[in-house]
Amino acid sequence: MKCVYISMDSLEDFVSDADLSVPAMEALGWSVEKRSWRDRSVDWDTVDLAYVCTPWDYHEHLEEFMQALERIDASRALLVNDLDTIRWNAIKTYLRELENRGFAVVPTEWHDVLTEDCLQAAFEAFDAERIVIKPVVGANAMDTHVLVKGPGLATAALHEAYRDRPFMLQPFLGVVQDVGEYSLFFFDGDYSHAILKVPKKGDFRTQEEHGSDIRPHVASPELISRARDIVDSLEPGVAYARVDFVSAGNDEFLLMELELIEPSLYFRTDPTSTERFARGLTSFYRRETGA
Repeated sequence: MKCVYISMDSLEDFVSDADLSVPAMEALGWSVEKRSWRDRSVDWDTVDLAYVCTPWDYHEHLEEFMQALERIDASRALLVNDLDTIRWNAIKTYLRELENRGFAVVPTEWHDVLTEDCLQAAFEAFDAERIVIKPVVGANAMDTHVLVKGPGLATAALHEAYRDRPFMLQPFLGVVQDVGEYSLFFFDGDYSHAILKVPKKGDFRTQEEHGSDIRPHVASPELISRARDIVDSLEPGVAYARVDFVSAGNDEFLLMELELIEPSLYFRTDPTSTERFARGLTSFYRRETGA
């Protein structure tokens, strides 16, 4: 069986341990190769499984990326996660849908046009001295800024960054700096492992490319249960998922992100996670294809 790990032209500026999973995949009968999502030479009809692995520039070229996935989806290859799920997850308004289903999500306002008034109103709505602005389509904390309460926040630079670009506003959560962000990983619906991402001193970004400290974490049964409820609610089911939480105190947690497209899976933090990943992808493939 042939599996292609969909990546990008160069991972030079990123940290990836996806290759750690290749021996576990090969042990289950897969041949694995890595190809850029821009590579038009791939004959996807010769591929059994197309795993969206590390195409970490997709958000800068979303329409082109989706067209590439549509070509894969039209072939005999099984695309994971599926195309509709990827379309849904690429736009962060999915958080609003999950909140409407009853899941506790970081408080968020959604806007299409940047104005001084909407920024100032968010401080009052969240009862916060600092707020965070993020693009609705984005990754790796690109164009994410912390704004401190005061006049003149809608600067020319911010207007330029968010011109014709929907965005979200959230209260700045100090717990992210003080404690970090929890990530839990699921393969074919089964819990695998967890990490704690602690930003470097003075920063709020939890990506390791920005200096965050990535630590293995023993997740509590309560946190695993909350994450599993979210993953179980997805229709159709997914081959892999990363669920990101922040603590709200008193054993309560708020969903920060649900990563279903190309999450880093941090295999290096758990030596046996690659085996669970390989088993999960294989069982998902066999169930979906009847192979």
